[in-house]
Amino acid sequence: MTQAPTPTADTVRRLVRSLLKESANGTPGPDVRPVAEGGEHSTWWVGTRHVLRLAPDREAALRQRRELRLRDLVRPHLPVAVPTSVAHGEWAPGLTYTLDIAIPGGTAEEHDVSAVGEADLAGLLTGLREVPVRQAETLGVPRTPPRSLEALRRMAVAAAERLAAADEFDPARLHQLTPPGAAQLAAQPGAAVLAHHDLRGEHLVVSADGRVRGVLDWTGTAVGDPAEDIAGLALAVGSGAAVRAATLAGYGARPCLRGLWLARCDTVIRLTDRLEGRDDSPLQLLRTRLGRAWETILLERVTELREDTEDDEEV
Repeated sequence: MTQAPTPTADTVRRLVRSLLKESANGTPGPDVRPVAEGGEHSTWWVGTRHVLRLAPDREAALRQRRELRLRDLVRPHLPVAVPTSVAHGEWAPGLTYTLDIAIPGGTAEEHDVSAVGEADLAGLLTGLREVPVRQAETLGVPRTPPRSLEALRRMAVAAAERLAAADEFDPARLHQLTPPGAAQLAAQPGAAVLAHHDLRGEHLVVSADGRVRGVLDWTGTAVGDPAEDIAGLALAVGSGAAVRAATLAGYGARPCLRGLWLARCDTVIRLTDRLEGRDDSPLQLLRTRLGRAWETILLERVTELREDTEDDEEV
């Protein structure tokens, strides 16, 4: 099996010169520099107006080709921008690239989301629910089964004990989620929607005034549990903002609480993995996400959920 090439700044410069007219006739092309945030793609700023993403392997290339078609499907349904490519092709045999127009703004790690920005997030969740699932699946978008919250809870309980030994977390906080509570928050049948499935802070473009202007990286999109996107928003902007946005989008208490607890369990497990050497994510980022996910909100009284809540049955 041939090892995939590793893209370098020279690789990027040569590709950019072949794509952008301003690089022609021997004139210096735009500056290229790697994007600080990681990700499965090798991602580079090209000047101030473009972003180049290079798929590192054939599986990533397959997802990137699918993403190009998926963007066109979701764009009419969303109130926020989706990247537009000005060029795409192969940068090495079987390995794809996209040269996208940069969406102006920072990330949710750099700017706080305002109340109006929460309405933008609500529009994002609403729009994703409106995308025809069958059309998405025709494009090759996979269907992902919902995760077991009880299995995740058990893993988080064990991880929390190890975090307590490192003085990182009070494991008693997980006692709020009991096994009956986890069962009550199981994903509802027929609730699958198109989910971005990776709504991390670096994938949300946020302007200085707190508006959400765009959503990046649609390569992990799947048809599945809408609570996964609520969980992603809890990590990106905090549990309070995530639940307010989801409620404004029409989601009831059950999927909101399910998303909240998916995020909380995930953050405990991920931080434990990082401290024990199984994860190389930035430690401070994981601690920040833990704090966001564990924000106290009024909706947390899991045992007081009504079984016959109409909104919950709909989603």
